[in-house]
Amino acid sequence: MSHRKFSAPRHGSMGFCPKKRSKRARGKVKAFPKDDQSKPIHLTAFLGYKAGMTHIVREVDKPGSKVNKKEVVEPVTIIETPPMVIVGIVGYIDTPRGPRTFKTVFAEHLSEDCRRRFYKNWGKSKKKAFTKHAKKWQDEDGKKVIESDLNKMKKYCSSIRVLAHTQVCFVFLNSFERTFFNF
Repeated sequence: MSHRKFSAPRHGSMGFCPKKRSKRARGKVKAFPKDDQSKPIHLTAFLGYKAGMTHIVREVDKPGSKVNKKEVVEPVTIIETPPMVIVGIVGYIDTPRGPRTFKTVFAEHLSEDCRRRFYKNWGKSKKKAFTKHAKKWQDEDGKKVIESDLNKMKKYCSSIRVLAHTQVCFVFLNSFERTFFNF
């Protein structure tokens, strides 16, 4: 049948078009939930990887529907959430053009998994990332600088987020890269 497009131009939802490869492997958080001052300090997100899909049988609780109090089969996505390690904190101040980074303080001990993400080729590198920063935690002058940075963040910053990276070695994924994320 030539000229198929005239008799049946399209089947299916346009919601899934255009079909193309994603630009990034990891999802992007477009908006964090509004911060409630009355609640204690907590993380607002957690990093997970799509591991696959399956189905479940559940009872529908929807009054007025045909399937009310009946069992239906629905598809579900399985998300792997590897443990995360917090490696630093970032303070943000509000500007007319949006939040801007004010100060960043990294942890004293950063694992090799974390440091290797800062190099393009870890094998050929001298592996010197964050060695000067680690020395800052050892001497008294460095500790005073870090303490003053933390105090400035408490005083001036409108929001403080943590820098975290995943421990992918505990999850069976094709990727072995540790993913950095800002919560």
